[in-house]
Amino acid sequence: MDDWRNGGFGLYVHWPFCQAKCPYCDFNSHVTAQIDQNRWAAAYRSDMLRAAPSLSGRVLNTIFFGGGTPSLMHPDTVATIVETAREIWPFSNDIEISLEANPTSVEAGRFTGYRDAGVNRISMGIQALNDNDLRRLGRMHSVSEAQKAFDVARNCFDRVSFDLIYARQGQTLAGWQQELDQALSMAIDHLSLYQLTIEDGTAFGDRYARGKLRDLPTDDNAADMYLATQDICDKHGLPAYEVSNHARPGAESRHNLIYWRYGDYLGIGPGAHGRLTLDGTRYATETYLQPGAWLAAAESQTGESSRTPLTPEDAGAEYLMMGMRLVEGLDLDRFRALSGHTLSSERISNLCEIGMLDLSENRIQATDAGRAVLNAVLRDLLVE
Repeated sequence: MDDWRNGGFGLYVHWPFCQAKCPYCDFNSHVTAQIDQNRWAAAYRSDMLRAAPSLSGRVLNTIFFGGGTPSLMHPDTVATIVETAREIWPFSNDIEISLEANPTSVEAGRFTGYRDAGVNRISMGIQALNDNDLRRLGRMHSVSEAQKAFDVARNCFDRVSFDLIYARQGQTLAGWQQELDQALSMAIDHLSLYQLTIEDGTAFGDRYARGKLRDLPTDDNAADMYLATQDICDKHGLPAYEVSNHARPGAESRHNLIYWRYGDYLGIGPGAHGRLTLDGTRYATETYLQPGAWLAAAESQTGESSRTPLTPEDAGAEYLMMGMRLVEGLDLDRFRALSGHTLSSERISNLCEIGMLDLSENRIQATDAGRAVLNAVLRDLLVE
């Protein structure tokens, strides 16, 4: 059996356009005045058809529209992509089709069109439930607009998630606890909760380098917010199933589980990454980063810019880094089959003794304490 079947098969569609560039964002997103939706829809369709022959015989488990701001896509563009996917692959009975949305009133009005196109899950980029912080984060919506858009989404879709960022400028532990309680009161079944990170190449990164990004919480305060997040979400019935993601049982993001369980996924659109197993070899794929370059390439030949075979060592390391993000952890036999070697039993034992790992039935899982310092745990496990 191909190893990827342990995780499933998904399609990731990158829409690169936004109304404005958020100062913390290092994703491949661009602001432009004119978008030829028909041309983009045709290019996505062409690139999917190009990939189809090598991926025949698979069942498609998920489609994820990410960005950028996919809720700037016309519903007809979304429908073209979904219909093309259906032409190429049989859909699983419980296929999840997710679309990321910004909660402005104009985009919320598109939700019915997305539902009719086949979308059955919305992931909303709310980011904060505080108007001052929304302005600091460069968001174009207010808390009131976000709540109204959430209500519209709830009326259209059975499954709605939203994102929040914590450890923001001037944020206190008590303020975050109050905000999280408010979020959890909104009939939510999935939350993605990310600590603000300052990335090079972003507006926040530039301000931070010049000493202009003040009042960020200390590392200890940010850690306290992380631990409080786990406690509050647990009490509300949304335990963590991954480092930054919380869900009621059964409401987990199936698409993201494909990544974390190290399945295969086809990435299309500017700057999209993929992992594909072809003739027994797993490949890392990339597409052209700039929207214009990808569009021209997808129209003429292929939007894929590189396809790199992964060594067993690389595949094992990727599985370890992705799988350990999950509360369920990873299978040591699968790691050995992928990588060709075993993890150090001595290091695993040491990490168990200090409360960072649990070992049971040949699976290792990071404990709550271990997930809080997961990078350090991974470094220890990966050292030769």
